[in-house]
Amino acid sequence: MTKPKVHVHKGDTVLVIRGKSAGKKGKVLEVQPAKSRVVVEGVNKVKRHTKPTRSMPQGGIMEKEAPIHSSNVMLYCSKCNRPTRVGKKILEDGKKIRQCKKCGEVLS
Repeated sequence: MTKPKVHVHKGDTVLVIRGKSAGKKGKVLEVQPAKSRVVVEGVNKVKRHTKPTRSMPQGGIMEKEAPIHSSNVMLYCSKCNRPTRVGKKILEDGKKIRQCKKCGEVLS
């Protein structure tokens, strides 16, 4: 079974286009390709009640980012300062790169 592809990578800046966090920008912290989900910094915050443990003796209510579906985010181009689709380009040496569909900027 092949693993599904996700159009964003860890470390990319993305804009959320759907859901309760729509319009927020953030950095991708984690990608879960098997579930087609991404965890974005400061987006889709959920509260978890945790018991006191040795590592966290205080316990209490913790806030953390929950994963959102990858179709609800768009890659954000830093050059043209707007969300964009990802284009693929093959260089002369056979290396594949990702680029901004709007301005042609090479994305990392």
